[in-house]
Amino acid sequence: MTQGRPLLNRRLAEFGTTIFAEMSALAVRTGSINLGQGFPDTDGPEAVREAAVRAVRTGHGNQYPPGLGVPELRNAVAEHQRRHYGLAYDPDSEVLVTTGATEAVAASLLALLEPGDEVIALEPYYDSYAACIAMAGGTRVPVTLRPHEGAYRLDLEELRAAVTPRTRLILLNTPHNPTGTVLTREELAAVAGLACERDLLVVTDEVYEHLVFEGEHIPLASFPGMRERTVTVSSAGKTFSLTGWKVGWITASPELVAAVRSAKQFLTFVSGGPFQYAVAEALRLPDSYFDGLREDLRAKRDLLSAGLAEAGFEVYKPAGTYFVTTDIRPLGESDGFAFCRALPERCGVVAVPNAVFYDHREQGAHFVRFAFCKRTEVLEDAVSRLKGLRAS
Repeated sequence: MTQGRPLLNRRLAEFGTTIFAEMSALAVRTGSINLGQGFPDTDGPEAVREAAVRAVRTGHGNQYPPGLGVPELRNAVAEHQRRHYGLAYDPDSEVLVTTGATEAVAASLLALLEPGDEVIALEPYYDSYAACIAMAGGTRVPVTLRPHEGAYRLDLEELRAAVTPRTRLILLNTPHNPTGTVLTREELAAVAGLACERDLLVVTDEVYEHLVFEGEHIPLASFPGMRERTVTVSSAGKTFSLTGWKVGWITASPELVAAVRSAKQFLTFVSGGPFQYAVAEALRLPDSYFDGLREDLRAKRDLLSAGLAEAGFEVYKPAGTYFVTTDIRPLGESDGFAFCRALPERCGVVAVPNAVFYDHREQGAHFVRFAFCKRTEVLEDAVSRLKGLRAS
């Protein structure tokens, strides 16, 4: 204590160590298979890794890169948006490179929110969203995704009812972590219509854009009236299995990019110079790379989903992302925290309790998330271990 005040800013008082750090440490301590944190256990394409080595050796990016990001990557991001979605962005004024998607979201919220502004976020949400909203002085307003007929769905009437005169921004994530939901064209059109009607900004986290197994990924910015009010976030980590490089970006109108850059420059300023050159090459890989990545992860999703069902979980098979959400009540359990903390001792596997992704903890109390972005033999071993739950 100093001057009678806690050391930690009160806006962050509710946030302790992330559940990912806790569960990953538990995996190491118990020697368990870590299906909790969403990082691959193999590295990305060798050609991309070699591009980073080449950049280091030839002095590309070893000193501060430009504030917006190196031109090669900004051009590649703009080409990617045009190639995959038909969206045209000016690489010199409508693309900003960030330190991963996490900083992109943080800088966007710090730039666009004033204290007291309300932010609608789909619940359950990635845990950094709540912290970023709090750091910006905003008030989060969760709209809960609920399971229906084997998948999680957005209640559009609940979304509309959540908008008030204080609402500034909708924070959207599709494909959605942790539920694996991919919002449909109809759902996105309704979100776009609401944003235009109520003059709202939207920040869309689309880092799993290339990991869609059912349906299709449609950027919100492609809907009428949305390009000028949408900050689209993505990154190289999930698409190229290079999560440690922390290279992300936003695409948006010049006015929105300028606003986000004003905040971003005082966070990291710049980062990852050599990696930026390598990611520029990665984004230009042929369609066969993206198709192969998706099919590999689809097979792993199916392997783990089937194993979890056989072990006694109710499984919500994801349409996208790295993750399978399960309901533990068929196993006679109801407390996801207790279940996940005991799971390593019971069968040598680590998962994450979904309740950490909810404001309404009771809504997620009995859901548990498993990651399938691991080698096939690791998933097969995990499935074999999980079978023991029926007998325990």
